[in-house]
Amino acid sequence: MKQVALKIEAAEGGLDLKGKWQRIAARLKAELGDDLYNSWFARMEAEDLAQGHLTVSVPTRFLKSWIENHYVTKLRKIAEGEFAGLKGVAVRVRQQGEAVRAVATEAARPAPAERDGATAAQIHSLLTADRGGAGDESQSFDSFVVGTSNQLAHAAVMRVAGAASGQNLSFNPLYIHSAAGLGKTHLLNALAKRIRDTQGGRKVLMLTAERFMYGFIHAIRSRDTLAFKDQFQNIDVLLIDDFQFLQGKAMQQEFCHAFNSLVDAKRQVVVAADVPPAQLDTIDQRMRSRLMGGLVVDIETPDLIQRRKILDNKHLVMLHNDPAAAIAPEILDLIAERITGGGRELEGALNKIAAYQQFNKSAITVDLASMVLRDAAGASDTGRIKIEDILKVVSRHFNVGRNDLLSARRAREVVMPRQIGMYLAKKLTARSLPEIGRRFGGRDHSTVLHAVRKIDEQMKGDEKLARELALLIRLVEQQ
Repeated sequence: MKQVALKIEAAEGGLDLKGKWQRIAARLKAELGDDLYNSWFARMEAEDLAQGHLTVSVPTRFLKSWIENHYVTKLRKIAEGEFAGLKGVAVRVRQQGEAVRAVATEAARPAPAERDGATAAQIHSLLTADRGGAGDESQSFDSFVVGTSNQLAHAAVMRVAGAASGQNLSFNPLYIHSAAGLGKTHLLNALAKRIRDTQGGRKVLMLTAERFMYGFIHAIRSRDTLAFKDQFQNIDVLLIDDFQFLQGKAMQQEFCHAFNSLVDAKRQVVVAADVPPAQLDTIDQRMRSRLMGGLVVDIETPDLIQRRKILDNKHLVMLHNDPAAAIAPEILDLIAERITGGGRELEGALNKIAAYQQFNKSAITVDLASMVLRDAAGASDTGRIKIEDILKVVSRHFNVGRNDLLSARRAREVVMPRQIGMYLAKKLTARSLPEIGRRFGGRDHSTVLHAVRKIDEQMKGDEKLARELALLIRLVEQQ
């Protein structure tokens, strides 16, 4: 009879714990709101009340750590309303598939373990499918050209790469910003590669803000945001690229949770974006403040010496892939002088020169390269140069009257200078084809397009014409 009485008492105690936990869960949901409750408490279960201590369990260490650091005081305060004389609340991590001693509420009931595993695997695949996996192996520290424009960013990233797991760096987070194409992503890939190569036990995750959002959306649709949070619990270094694209209140809140938990646990976070934190207009002010609390460094446009070194590196890679793609040093000097942007613009110009050489099956000259690079350089003088300047220079150079250039005359000594004038107007100004046609005697836009294409084609096989056009460009720019 005594054993039966004990079993009945235990059963009644379990029912009482279940009922009180349901009321605690309801109060938590009412005070925190659906989003926070579902993120942190939906899979918490009350397990035991012994000697004035309430024991609850959660499925992951990440969740345990976050609740203990941010919500345990609130949880205890609400629980005191149900359990008189409560001395404390203990949070433990239960093992997957482990039976619990109290049944969860329907709203907080965990999904089957099989679905959890599938969801976690799917989310991990989503997060690492972009640059979160192996990254771009070609973008290493060895191939990164250091100069005055990026030496601080490079030094900071090298410091992160050399830190031991759990080491508290003087800056966390590290925030790198610059215009597109100046090496932010290269540094992140180099950092991820160096850590994997030298510190195999130190876990690094690199992903874009867009990939972060894809993973979170998938978790919401799968009704298991905890599987998403789990992806960050064992990360030592988190690298986020293109942070300026992070959109949406829920997304930012989720990133803030992951960010705070990692930084609080002395895990390194490195963020790259196109603008400094203060200009992240779509990001919550508190998040901007946290980002500014670390080390914020910018990468500037490379100078001439650095651009030339970048071209040397890219030229070596090109020669490795195709030994016949050799480009003369004076052409590389010209590219470095003309293209004042970053690595992507330099590589684009280099590829364009290489393509011209390949199509013409002969080495390109400096004059022809100058013409080829005219478009790639995005000439800054297009807003200053006027069509009237072009007419004046062409008229004087070819000894053809301005009125003849604008007339309907079809003589060769007039047609060729006229076509060259229209070609220069298209290359050196921002005027549209119809407007250029009107300024050249009221001609149709198709006439201008024909002239541009004809001069382009002739210039490829006529070195003299290429030199003449290069001279005319210099004369127009001096007006």
